[in-house]
Amino acid sequence: MSKILVTGATGQVGSELNFLSLIQKHGNEFHFLGHKDADITDAASVSHLLSKGRYDFIINCAAYTAVDKAESEREEAFKVNAEGAGILAGVARTHNCKLVHISTDFIFDGSISRPLLEDDKANPLGVYGASKWDGEKRVLSADPDALVIRTSWVYSSYGNNFVKTILRLCRERESLNIIYDQVGSPTYARDLAAAILNLIAQEEWKAGVYNYSNEGVASWYDFAIAIRDMAGLKTKINPIETSQYPTPAIRPKYSLLNKRKIKETYKLEIPYWRESLVDCIKLLT
Repeated sequence: MSKILVTGATGQVGSELNFLSLIQKHGNEFHFLGHKDADITDAASVSHLLSKGRYDFIINCAAYTAVDKAESEREEAFKVNAEGAGILAGVARTHNCKLVHISTDFIFDGSISRPLLEDDKANPLGVYGASKWDGEKRVLSADPDALVIRTSWVYSSYGNNFVKTILRLCRERESLNIIYDQVGSPTYARDLAAAILNLIAQEEWKAGVYNYSNEGVASWYDFAIAIRDMAGLKTKINPIETSQYPTPAIRPKYSLLNKRKIKETYKLEIPYWRESLVDCIKLLT
């Protein structure tokens, strides 16, 4: 039996890990800590936590994820996403605890028009992406044996996300304008959580950077149409260009991730995004 600590436990992926820990018989002992329970930016506190718990694995879901707000809160974003991640990795290594750290497609600028590989050059467009990229580097510098998973367009029945927003707006409005020229793959947080538990359960630990998102490709417009239709709603959804909807943070226009490495290394089967969306919509409607 392994002891597993999950930080950022109240977020989407953390909440799904909590759910799966209750329904799956992994034979592991889980401890879930939200931001109010553990400050990963406090090295002494983290060291005390790991000394006391003697964990085998840490899954770091803790992150500052307010993409637009980060543009005016740079210090806060870097404190959690970079400094905190690095501290956690260093302490984890000291305590011989294996670390899974979650990162993002926002480390890329969207200029590569093919599925992105793990070794493609990072070039974040905004503060959030820059803080997560710095976090990746700090994690792997402090703990070369860490496992970093980059994901994209995460949604869940927990927390705030695009799926919940579209469902709410479709019930409130007769029409919506949704961007069609940003392309990626929606990722159901429950699928990502299941994949992480699968990785931990395997006999051989293979550290490094891996991409994970659901299979398939969509624009935000395609994603919104699917959400509306699966929920049986009738709101008219209009496609618009990114330039017609300016935001404080610039988003990458192309962030489709190549998952070949994680599929071949860990023998994973990844669900198609529409199939997973059906499962989530059932929980929300």
